[in-house]
Amino acid sequence: MKTSLHFRQSQHLSLTPQLQQSIRLLQLSTLELQQEIEQMLEQNPFLDPEIEDAASAPITLSDAQRQHTEQLQQEEMREEAIADNETNTNSTELTIVEPEEWENGTEHDDFDGVREIPEGDSRTHIEGGDSDVFEHTRLAISLQDHLREQLAGTGLPAEDAAAVWVLIESLNEDGYLLDSLEEIAESLLAQDAGQTDTEDLLSRLRCALHWLQHMEPPGVGARNLSECLVLQLAVLPKSPVQSLATLICRQHLDFLARKDIKKLLVATNCDDLLIKQAQSLIMTLEPKPGRAFLNAEANIIVPDVIVKKTGRNFSVLLNQNVVPRLRINDSYVNALKRSRNMKGVGASEGYANMNASLQEARWFVKNIQQRFDTILRVSQAIVERQKNFFTHGEIAMKPLVLRVIADELGLHESTISRVTTAKYMATPLGTFELKYFFGSSLTTEAGGNASSTAVRALIKQFIASETVSKPLSDSKISHMLEEQGIQVARRTVAKYREALKIAPANLRKAL
Repeated sequence: MKTSLHFRQSQHLSLTPQLQQSIRLLQLSTLELQQEIEQMLEQNPFLDPEIEDAASAPITLSDAQRQHTEQLQQEEMREEAIADNETNTNSTELTIVEPEEWENGTEHDDFDGVREIPEGDSRTHIEGGDSDVFEHTRLAISLQDHLREQLAGTGLPAEDAAAVWVLIESLNEDGYLLDSLEEIAESLLAQDAGQTDTEDLLSRLRCALHWLQHMEPPGVGARNLSECLVLQLAVLPKSPVQSLATLICRQHLDFLARKDIKKLLVATNCDDLLIKQAQSLIMTLEPKPGRAFLNAEANIIVPDVIVKKTGRNFSVLLNQNVVPRLRINDSYVNALKRSRNMKGVGASEGYANMNASLQEARWFVKNIQQRFDTILRVSQAIVERQKNFFTHGEIAMKPLVLRVIADELGLHESTISRVTTAKYMATPLGTFELKYFFGSSLTTEAGGNASSTAVRALIKQFIASETVSKPLSDSKISHMLEEQGIQVARRTVAKYREALKIAPANLRKAL
């Protein structure tokens, strides 16, 4: 074989580490970005968070005088309140509770903000606004904690209480027991080698399930929707409507879901009025007993940008609560400069590693800043294109695609896609993902274009105003849209309706 040397020219794109990091940071959500920053702060000594410590600021003479004046005013107000209370003791009955009567070791100091309650007022007034104390307490604990508190007051033997505890831990967030008792027993037997009697364990779990299903909230511990509704009906007073509702939930729930009144009449041998009353009763039940105990804070969306109305226009601002404040540690930078001229193999290698960390920290800070700059630019372009939405709502949304914003800002479509994913905008009409403002275009009779978002809003309006005894079919909605000058096929209407999580006409029809 004869060796030879050939030259060939070619072009290829090479992504530098800095560019790769910039792309990766751009597509992260706010939560993922915070996790990335925390990890970088742990790994890179040159990177520090900027902490504004108000307590470290020097106190001036005017500040001290102001604080002293406020303290005197608070003391005067407190003395006046005490005098008023002594004067009005004859007009308001108060119940004095001694410290030993408070449960769980709660002291009076924990309730300093609670005001006195006149007779007949069922609410508890708390300083800073009226609120329901028990509602706050309920929302502050999880479903499992709520059930464990009830379990502690049952006085069950240790083994039975342990079985109930296991079932409580097996509940999902909706309050359902999805695993069968046999599967739970097998799991317990695999963990405890000393336990061999399977039948005895199953018997104990069945008894524990009975205890669990009689706890609050009603319906907890059910294994399916039918059992959940039956458990809730069981705690209601006995009546013909309650008995029929129990029968429907136990045996004919599929007929009710399809609103098939004819089959319900035949299956239950009841008249039309009684079935309607049973349906109304079932509609008042909670299909997800654990929903009230879900942590609402976990579902809160923190917006990346905020839109405010300024005169006739709208301004877009970054949410400063999500913008990280990072800085380069000057002490380490100065130490690195001093070690530049140190001799020795180890010193030279250490300087190279530390210099690489410094460069990485600078890149990270720059890419973070570029990320938020890009989000702000894209958001401003979206608001400029969708002004009518912020004035008239989603029915005025215009068709918009990623390419339009990309061409306007001189960016690639993939960059716009990364920016608009998992990034949110707080507006006077609510908080929306940036992707929400993009929609496909539908033709109109006038030759213009209508946004798919606006069409979905029209469909929602049509269905909201329909007659429940004669709901609109997809074909009828398509014809109504055509009367509005928007050409939408029946299949497209069905797709939009399903995206809005609206049931078809036969399921929307009232009995």
